[in-house]
Amino acid sequence: MLDGCYVLAVPFSGTLFTTRMYWVEVGEEMLVEMTKSVTEIFDTAPPTDSTETFEQLWSMMSGLADRVKARFELELDPSVAELAAFGDPEGNRGMLTAFSGPKVDWMIHSWLGDPAAGFTNMHLTVWLGPDTNVPHLGMAWGTLPSLWCFIDLIPRADLLSNPEYVDRYYEPANEAYMALKNDPGAPAFVSQDTFTRAGVSQSAFCTVLPNDAGRRAQIEELANLRLDQWFGFLDAATPTTPEERPALAERDLLIRKNIAERDPANQLAERFYGKELTNQLIRSLWGGDRALQRPTGS
Repeated sequence: MLDGCYVLAVPFSGTLFTTRMYWVEVGEEMLVEMTKSVTEIFDTAPPTDSTETFEQLWSMMSGLADRVKARFELELDPSVAELAAFGDPEGNRGMLTAFSGPKVDWMIHSWLGDPAAGFTNMHLTVWLGPDTNVPHLGMAWGTLPSLWCFIDLIPRADLLSNPEYVDRYYEPANEAYMALKNDPGAPAFVSQDTFTRAGVSQSAFCTVLPNDAGRRAQIEELANLRLDQWFGFLDAATPTTPEERPALAERDLLIRKNIAERDPANQLAERFYGKELTNQLIRSLWGGDRALQRPTGS
Protein backbone atom coordinates (compact mmCIF):
# COMPACT_ATOMS: atom_id res chain seq x y z
CA MET A 1 0.00 0.00 0.00
CA LEU A 2 1.30 3.47 -0.87
CA ASP A 3 -0.63 6.70 -0.26
CA GLY A 4 -4.02 5.04 -0.42
CA CYS A 5 -3.10 2.91 -3.42
CA TYR A 6 -3.11 -0.88 -3.37
CA VAL A 7 -1.03 -2.80 -5.87
CA LEU A 8 -2.67 -6.19 -6.19
CA ALA A 9 -2.33 -9.41 -8.15
CA VAL A 10 -5.85 -9.93 -9.44
CA PRO A 11 -6.99 -13.19 -11.09
CA PHE A 12 -8.75 -12.80 -14.43
CA SER A 13 -9.47 -15.70 -16.77
CA GLY A 14 -7.26 -18.03 -14.75
CA THR A 15 -4.25 -15.71 -15.06
CA LEU A 16 -2.68 -13.11 -12.82
CA PHE A 17 -1.71 -9.59 -13.63
CA THR A 18 -0.75 -6.63 -11.52
CA THR A 19 -3.25 -3.81 -11.33
CA ARG A 20 -3.53 -0.51 -9.54
CA MET A 21 -6.63 0.41 -7.58
CA TYR A 22 -7.33 3.35 -5.31
CA TRP A 23 -9.30 2.60 -2.20
CA VAL A 24 -11.52 4.45 0.21
CA GLU A 25 -12.29 2.80 3.53
CA VAL A 26 -15.84 3.39 4.76
CA GLY A 27 -16.45 1.62 8.05
CA GLU A 28 -15.62 -1.99 7.31
CA GLU A 29 -16.08 -1.61 3.55
CA MET A 30 -13.40 -0.95 0.95
CA LEU A 31 -14.44 0.70 -2.29
CA VAL A 32 -12.04 0.50 -5.23
CA GLU A 33 -11.45 2.17 -8.57
CA MET A 34 -9.34 1.01 -11.50
CA THR A 35 -6.98 3.81 -12.56
CA LYS A 36 -4.75 2.02 -15.06
CA SER A 37 -5.29 2.87 -18.71
CA VAL A 38 -6.61 0.32 -21.19
CA THR A 39 -3.14 0.14 -22.72
CA GLU A 40 -1.51 -0.47 -19.33
CA ILE A 41 -3.98 -3.19 -18.43
CA PHE A 42 -3.47 -4.99 -21.74
CA ASP A 43 0.32 -4.65 -21.67
CA THR A 44 0.63 -6.08 -18.15
CA ALA A 45 -1.67 -9.05 -18.78
CA PRO A 46 -0.22 -12.27 -20.19
CA PRO A 47 -1.50 -13.34 -23.63
CA THR A 48 -4.82 -15.11 -23.13
CA ASP A 49 -7.03 -16.59 -25.83
CA SER A 50 -10.38 -14.81 -25.38
CA THR A 51 -12.00 -16.08 -28.57
CA GLU A 52 -14.88 -17.83 -26.82
CA THR A 53 -15.57 -14.82 -24.61
CA PHE A 54 -15.41 -12.50 -27.61
CA GLU A 55 -17.96 -14.58 -29.49
CA GLN A 56 -20.35 -14.41 -26.54
CA LEU A 57 -19.89 -10.66 -26.07
CA TRP A 58 -20.25 -9.96 -29.78
CA SER A 59 -23.42 -12.03 -29.92
CA MET A 60 -24.80 -9.97 -27.03
CA MET A 61 -23.99 -6.69 -28.73
CA SER A 62 -25.33 -7.86 -32.09
CA GLY A 63 -28.60 -8.78 -30.41
CA LEU A 64 -28.87 -5.25 -29.02
CA ALA A 65 -28.02 -3.80 -32.44
CA ASP A 66 -30.80 -5.90 -33.97
CA ARG A 67 -33.26 -4.39 -31.49
CA VAL A 68 -32.17 -0.89 -32.53
CA LYS A 69 -32.40 -1.75 -36.24
CA ALA A 70 -35.91 -3.13 -35.71
CA ARG A 71 -37.04 0.19 -34.24
CA PHE A 72 -35.61 2.66 -36.75
CA GLU A 73 -35.57 3.09 -40.50
CA LEU A 74 -31.85 2.80 -41.29
CA GLU A 75 -29.59 2.72 -44.34
CA LEU A 76 -25.99 1.50 -44.44
CA ASP A 77 -23.66 4.38 -45.30
CA PRO A 78 -21.55 3.55 -48.40
CA SER A 79 -18.49 5.27 -46.93
CA VAL A 80 -17.76 2.30 -44.65
CA ALA A 81 -18.12 -0.45 -47.26
CA GLU A 82 -14.43 -1.37 -47.19
CA LEU A 83 -14.54 -1.63 -43.39
CA ALA A 84 -17.05 -4.50 -43.43
CA ALA A 85 -14.03 -6.73 -42.74
CA PHE A 86 -10.42 -5.71 -42.18
CA GLY A 87 -7.34 -7.33 -40.69
CA ASP A 88 -3.74 -8.41 -41.07
CA PRO A 89 -1.77 -11.69 -41.00
CA GLU A 90 -0.88 -11.17 -37.32
CA GLY A 91 -4.51 -11.71 -36.26
CA ASN A 92 -5.63 -8.10 -35.77
CA ARG A 93 -9.09 -8.00 -37.29
CA GLY A 94 -12.36 -6.12 -37.11
CA MET A 95 -15.45 -4.78 -38.82
CA LEU A 96 -17.34 -1.50 -38.78
CA THR A 97 -20.81 -0.67 -40.05
CA ALA A 98 -22.46 2.75 -39.94
CA PHE A 99 -26.10 3.58 -40.51
CA SER A 100 -28.25 6.68 -40.83
CA GLY A 101 -31.94 7.38 -41.20
CA PRO A 102 -34.73 9.91 -40.66
CA LYS A 103 -34.49 9.60 -36.86
CA VAL A 104 -30.85 8.50 -36.51
CA ASP A 105 -27.94 10.74 -37.42
CA TRP A 106 -25.19 8.11 -37.05
CA MET A 107 -25.22 4.56 -35.70
CA ILE A 108 -22.05 2.51 -35.28
CA HIS A 109 -21.91 -1.27 -34.79
CA SER A 110 -18.30 -2.41 -34.76
CA TRP A 111 -15.56 -4.50 -33.25
CA LEU A 112 -11.79 -4.64 -33.50
CA GLY A 113 -8.96 -6.51 -31.83
CA ASP A 114 -7.21 -9.86 -31.67
CA PRO A 115 -9.41 -12.29 -29.72
CA ALA A 116 -6.68 -14.92 -29.64
CA ALA A 117 -4.33 -12.45 -27.90
CA GLY A 118 -6.96 -11.28 -25.40
CA PHE A 119 -7.84 -7.79 -26.70
CA THR A 120 -11.24 -6.95 -28.17
CA ASN A 121 -13.27 -3.73 -28.37
CA MET A 122 -16.93 -3.69 -29.42
CA HIS A 123 -19.13 -0.63 -29.98
CA LEU A 124 -22.81 0.14 -30.37
CA THR A 125 -23.51 3.86 -30.49
CA VAL A 126 -26.68 5.55 -31.70
CA TRP A 127 -26.64 9.30 -32.27
CA LEU A 128 -30.16 10.57 -32.75
CA GLY A 129 -31.40 13.20 -35.17
CA PRO A 130 -32.33 16.69 -33.97
CA ASP A 131 -36.09 16.12 -33.87
CA THR A 132 -35.77 15.30 -30.13
CA ASN A 133 -33.27 16.05 -27.38
CA VAL A 134 -33.34 12.52 -25.91
CA PRO A 135 -29.73 11.52 -25.06
CA HIS A 136 -27.71 9.43 -27.47
CA LEU A 137 -26.96 5.78 -26.66
CA GLY A 138 -23.39 4.68 -26.06
CA MET A 139 -22.26 1.11 -25.36
CA ALA A 140 -18.81 -0.46 -25.55
CA TRP A 141 -17.24 -3.52 -24.02
CA GLY A 142 -14.61 -6.15 -24.63
CA THR A 143 -11.68 -8.08 -23.21
CA LEU A 144 -8.22 -7.13 -21.94
CA PRO A 145 -8.45 -10.23 -21.32
CA SER A 146 -10.44 -9.20 -18.22
CA LEU A 147 -13.88 -7.83 -19.07
CA TRP A 148 -14.51 -4.12 -19.37
CA CYS A 149 -17.73 -2.32 -20.18
CA PHE A 150 -19.08 1.18 -20.69
CA ILE A 151 -22.82 1.83 -20.95
CA ASP A 152 -24.11 5.39 -20.87
CA LEU A 153 -26.40 8.00 -22.37
CA ILE A 154 -24.73 11.05 -23.92
CA PRO A 155 -26.57 14.21 -22.82
CA ARG A 156 -27.81 16.82 -25.27
CA ALA A 157 -28.33 19.54 -22.69
CA ASP A 158 -26.28 21.08 -19.91
CA LEU A 159 -27.09 18.93 -16.89
CA LEU A 160 -26.40 21.40 -14.08
CA SER A 161 -28.69 24.03 -15.58
CA ASN A 162 -31.36 21.46 -16.53
CA PRO A 163 -32.11 19.35 -13.43
CA GLU A 164 -35.34 18.14 -14.99
CA TYR A 165 -33.26 16.61 -17.81
CA VAL A 166 -31.22 14.72 -15.21
CA ASP A 167 -34.36 13.55 -13.44
CA ARG A 168 -35.95 12.34 -16.67
CA TYR A 169 -33.04 10.57 -18.33
CA TYR A 170 -30.42 9.74 -15.68
CA GLU A 171 -32.24 9.16 -12.41
CA PRO A 172 -33.93 5.96 -13.73
CA ALA A 173 -30.50 4.26 -13.89
CA ASN A 174 -29.36 5.48 -10.48
CA GLU A 175 -30.39 2.39 -8.51
CA ALA A 176 -28.51 0.06 -10.87
CA TYR A 177 -25.57 2.48 -10.94
CA MET A 178 -25.30 2.52 -7.14
CA ALA A 179 -25.57 -1.27 -6.98
CA LEU A 180 -22.66 -1.55 -9.40
CA LYS A 181 -20.63 1.04 -7.48
CA ASN A 182 -21.15 -0.95 -4.28
CA ASP A 183 -20.16 -4.26 -5.90
CA PRO A 184 -16.69 -5.08 -4.52
CA GLY A 185 -15.95 -7.28 -7.53
CA ALA A 186 -16.66 -4.53 -10.05
CA PRO A 187 -14.14 -1.70 -9.64
CA ALA A 188 -15.12 1.46 -11.47
CA PHE A 189 -12.90 2.25 -14.44
CA VAL A 190 -11.52 5.78 -14.10
CA SER A 191 -9.86 7.16 -17.21
CA GLN A 192 -6.53 8.94 -16.78
CA ASP A 193 -7.67 11.40 -19.46
CA THR A 194 -9.48 14.52 -18.20
CA PHE A 195 -11.52 15.03 -21.37
CA THR A 196 -12.69 11.41 -21.35
CA ARG A 197 -13.82 11.69 -17.73
CA ALA A 198 -15.73 14.86 -18.62
CA GLY A 199 -17.79 12.84 -21.10
CA VAL A 200 -18.95 10.20 -18.62
CA SER A 201 -22.29 10.80 -16.91
CA GLN A 202 -22.97 10.17 -13.25
CA SER A 203 -25.18 7.22 -14.20
CA ALA A 204 -22.67 5.47 -16.47
CA PHE A 205 -21.96 1.78 -16.02
CA CYS A 206 -18.18 1.91 -16.44
CA THR A 207 -16.23 -0.96 -14.90
CA VAL A 208 -13.71 -3.76 -15.25
CA LEU A 209 -14.81 -7.26 -14.29
CA PRO A 210 -13.51 -10.80 -13.91
CA ASN A 211 -14.01 -12.78 -17.09
CA ASP A 212 -16.61 -15.33 -16.05
CA ALA A 213 -20.12 -16.31 -17.12
CA GLY A 214 -21.80 -14.45 -14.27
CA ARG A 215 -20.11 -11.16 -15.11
CA ARG A 216 -20.84 -11.53 -18.82
CA ALA A 217 -24.50 -12.03 -17.93
CA GLN A 218 -24.30 -8.93 -15.73
CA ILE A 219 -23.10 -6.82 -18.67
CA GLU A 220 -25.97 -8.11 -20.80
CA GLU A 221 -28.49 -7.33 -18.06
CA LEU A 222 -27.20 -3.77 -17.61
CA ALA A 223 -27.17 -3.17 -21.36
CA ASN A 224 -30.74 -4.37 -21.84
CA LEU A 225 -31.87 -2.30 -18.86
CA ARG A 226 -30.43 0.87 -20.35
CA LEU A 227 -31.70 0.09 -23.85
CA ASP A 228 -35.21 -0.55 -22.51
CA GLN A 229 -35.10 2.76 -20.65
CA TRP A 230 -33.85 4.55 -23.74
CA PHE A 231 -36.63 3.14 -25.89
CA GLY A 232 -39.09 4.34 -23.25
CA PHE A 233 -37.58 7.83 -23.39
CA LEU A 234 -38.04 7.86 -27.15
CA ASP A 235 -41.66 6.77 -26.80
CA ALA A 236 -42.34 9.72 -24.47
CA ALA A 237 -40.12 12.26 -26.25
CA THR A 238 -41.26 15.80 -26.88
CA PRO A 239 -40.32 17.07 -30.35
CA THR A 240 -37.86 19.91 -30.61
CA THR A 241 -38.87 23.05 -32.46
CA PRO A 242 -37.59 23.72 -35.99
CA GLU A 243 -35.63 26.67 -34.60
CA GLU A 244 -33.77 24.47 -32.09
CA ARG A 245 -32.70 21.76 -34.49
CA PRO A 246 -29.77 23.31 -36.41
CA ALA A 247 -27.85 24.20 -33.24
CA LEU A 248 -28.60 20.81 -31.69
CA ALA A 249 -27.33 18.99 -34.79
CA GLU A 250 -24.18 21.11 -34.85
CA ARG A 251 -23.52 20.38 -31.16
CA ASP A 252 -24.09 16.64 -31.68
CA LEU A 253 -21.56 16.46 -34.50
CA LEU A 254 -18.92 18.42 -32.60
CA ILE A 255 -19.23 16.21 -29.53
CA ARG A 256 -19.18 13.01 -31.59
CA LYS A 257 -16.05 14.17 -33.42
CA ASN A 258 -14.30 15.19 -30.21
CA ILE A 259 -15.07 11.88 -28.50
CA ALA A 260 -13.76 9.84 -31.44
CA GLU A 261 -10.61 11.89 -31.92
CA ARG A 262 -9.73 12.25 -28.23
CA ASP A 263 -10.21 8.59 -27.24
CA PRO A 264 -7.04 7.52 -25.37
CA ALA A 265 -7.46 3.99 -26.76
CA ASN A 266 -6.66 5.31 -30.24
CA GLN A 267 -2.97 4.79 -29.46
CA LEU A 268 -3.63 1.07 -28.98
CA ALA A 269 -5.55 0.92 -32.27
CA GLU A 270 -2.66 2.63 -34.06
CA ARG A 271 -0.26 0.04 -32.65
CA PHE A 272 -2.39 -2.79 -34.07
CA TYR A 273 -3.62 -1.29 -37.37
CA GLY A 274 -1.21 1.49 -38.26
CA LYS A 275 -1.86 5.20 -38.52
CA GLU A 276 -3.67 5.24 -41.87
CA LEU A 277 -6.32 2.64 -41.02
CA THR A 278 -6.72 3.99 -37.49
CA ASN A 279 -7.42 7.48 -38.85
CA GLN A 280 -9.98 6.00 -41.25
CA LEU A 281 -11.67 4.18 -38.37
CA ILE A 282 -11.75 7.34 -36.26
CA ARG A 283 -13.33 9.33 -39.10
CA SER A 284 -15.90 6.59 -39.58
CA LEU A 285 -16.82 6.67 -35.90
CA TRP A 286 -17.95 10.28 -36.17
CA GLY A 287 -19.04 10.28 -39.82
CA GLY A 288 -16.20 12.30 -41.30
CA ASP A 289 -16.45 10.49 -44.65
CA ARG A 290 -20.19 9.89 -44.68
CA ALA A 291 -22.10 9.78 -47.96
CA LEU A 292 -25.67 9.94 -46.65
CA GLN A 293 -27.21 13.25 -45.72
CA ARG A 294 -27.73 14.02 -42.05
CA PRO A 295 -31.35 14.08 -40.86
CA THR A 296 -32.79 17.55 -40.27
CA GLY A 297 -35.74 16.56 -38.11
CA SER A 298 -38.24 18.04 -40.54
